[in-house]
Amino acid sequence: MKFPFTWRRTLVGLIAAGVIGQCSAFSFGTTEDAVVLPPPAVDETTQAHSETAVFAGGCFWGVQGVFQHVKGVKKAVSGYAGGAADTARYERVSDGDTGHAESVEVTFDPAQVSYGTLLQIYFSVAHNPTELNRQGPDTGTQYRSAIFTENSEQQRVAQAYIAQLDAAKSFNKPIVTQLESYNGFYPAEEEHQDFLTEHPTYPYIVINDLPKVAQLKQLYPERYQEKPVLVKAGI
Repeated sequence: MKFPFTWRRTLVGLIAAGVIGQCSAFSFGTTEDAVVLPPPAVDETTQAHSETAVFAGGCFWGVQGVFQHVKGVKKAVSGYAGGAADTARYERVSDGDTGHAESVEVTFDPAQVSYGTLLQIYFSVAHNPTELNRQGPDTGTQYRSAIFTENSEQQRVAQAYIAQLDAAKSFNKPIVTQLESYNGFYPAEEEHQDFLTEHPTYPYIVINDLPKVAQLKQLYPERYQEKPVLVKAGI
């Protein structure tokens, strides 16, 4: 189905050109309800104070927006993972045949927030892990649910947590999240960074993404920080 990412590509082009205001014609989809999840029974053990994790869960605008409000996160960058460097461009990724998924690279302090806790937030409020090759109004493999594990420890923790959630029947459908080996992350274009913060009144953001941030605050108040960690300097 080409329509969802065609309208979204058009929206981004208009935003980049500076010629769009309130764009209610481009709002589609419905808000996903968050699922309250238990913490991982298996978590990472590390003495490091900085680590990165890459998550894909549909449109990167909302996933980035959620993780920017998590305490212990130092940076959350929208981008592409799963494909080659020469196709890591929004126009190409939107075609759905590059192997890339819209992703977010999260840099965090494990002493403040563990990898397992990030997984809990990812599965609970950042996206719906039971939707195959789609998320809300967006369809295609570039919107797949995927975790790009950067080492064997992340792989171990993510595998164990998915098994834990499946065994507990935490969702009414099976989890379809793919665990993929990390082969590079490519930051997205500037107009995609901090999109939720910069465009809080766009219907897509209002309908699909702001509720995720609100659910993070409501369900995990001890993990929530009011001021987001933004990518762009001086904002």
